[in-house]
Amino acid sequence: MIKPAEFARRRKQLMRMADQDAILILPSAPLRIRSHDTHYPYRQDSDFWYLSGFPEPEAVLVLVPGRKHGEALLFCRERDPEREAWDGPRAGPEGAVEAFGFDDAYPIADLDEILPGLLEGRSRVYYHFGRDTEFDLKLIGWVNRVRSQVRHGAQPPHEFLELGHLLHELRLFKSPAELKLMRRAAAIACEAQVAAMRATRAGGREYEVEAALQYVYRRNDAVAAYEPIVGAGANACVLHYRANNGPIADGDLLLCDAGAEYAGYASDITRTWPVNGRYSKEQRALYELVLRAQDAALAKARPGQPWIAGHDAAVETLTDGLLSLGLLKGTLKSALASAAYKKFYMHKTGHWLGLDVHDVGEYKLAGDYRDLEPGMVFTIEPGLYIAPGTKGVAARWQGIGIRIEDDVLVTGEGHEVLTEAVPKDPDAVEAVLATR
Repeated sequence: MIKPAEFARRRKQLMRMADQDAILILPSAPLRIRSHDTHYPYRQDSDFWYLSGFPEPEAVLVLVPGRKHGEALLFCRERDPEREAWDGPRAGPEGAVEAFGFDDAYPIADLDEILPGLLEGRSRVYYHFGRDTEFDLKLIGWVNRVRSQVRHGAQPPHEFLELGHLLHELRLFKSPAELKLMRRAAAIACEAQVAAMRATRAGGREYEVEAALQYVYRRNDAVAAYEPIVGAGANACVLHYRANNGPIADGDLLLCDAGAEYAGYASDITRTWPVNGRYSKEQRALYELVLRAQDAALAKARPGQPWIAGHDAAVETLTDGLLSLGLLKGTLKSALASAAYKKFYMHKTGHWLGLDVHDVGEYKLAGDYRDLEPGMVFTIEPGLYIAPGTKGVAARWQGIGIRIEDDVLVTGEGHEVLTEAVPKDPDAVEAVLATR
């Protein structure tokens, strides 16, 4: 796990970026109602977690660079034996200082009284405006209270800046401690994918395969990083398929896009395998094309390459292959110029990965795609989707959806595939399925 000293270093680094006359304010994630009086499992806000490691709701982190009486302040729930008997232990302000390394902590009930005084004399406020409407209004109210005292010499903030502009650049580069957790999340997800392969049966249902994933996650103290996508046959052509309740038929491909979240960090893997254990001629042809596209993108995963280079390489490979198979017409140059591939490949080839499965971080700097640097983690996930009824496509190709996705760390020398433990060579996939 990440130690309090690392969270403190992150806070210090962010405050250096914000400068001495700023104040940074970040509330925790709210509890969310699932139905009537039942809640969704609580999941802390990723930015709040990145800076605090504090797991409780009803908390607010305030960073005040240069404040003599302490720069890192937490407002949180007080200890309450009666509520703790129902909901579990709380750290309380004392525990927040002792166990989490904050300079000072106060009861959350005192926020309305204390925060206006912290805002006074600060020229810039960094905050995520628009995420939490209720908290937005509270913050505006606190600022207005300071403004009302201008005639008495108060100095209210005059700039309001997006906190993510600074914070998300920090989150883009993973520390050794973060990478250790991400490798663990990836290892759990790899084990789950193989279990899903072995749980696939003709005549079964998609949710049975999902159950194999979820069992491995929970057995390893992880949860699903997102709702798994388990699509058999034509369902594999729906990019964000969620139902996971369809039948699994002999002759189908099954696309499984699923990842584990461990200690807050996500993994994200997709594999596509034949239900009956053998790819058909058409399935294998398309599968091997997607695999070549992923290899082409992986070759671009190294420092100094633009982030978009992997996508461009995958698109060129897919387009060339689709022309060879007769699924596209014309020349490679004309097909690329017209983006003809988008009929079968509608998404980018990857995204940043970290505390969120679609993690934060800019893809462009000053209008151009940024170069890859060591410490970045992202996915590489080309695919092809030929839905039933696609015009101009022979019936034998229809109903085939394929995606191959891995998690990739940019290293000083090149890259490391964090999810390589799941087979993806078609012969290796068939070998796993033969052990069912």
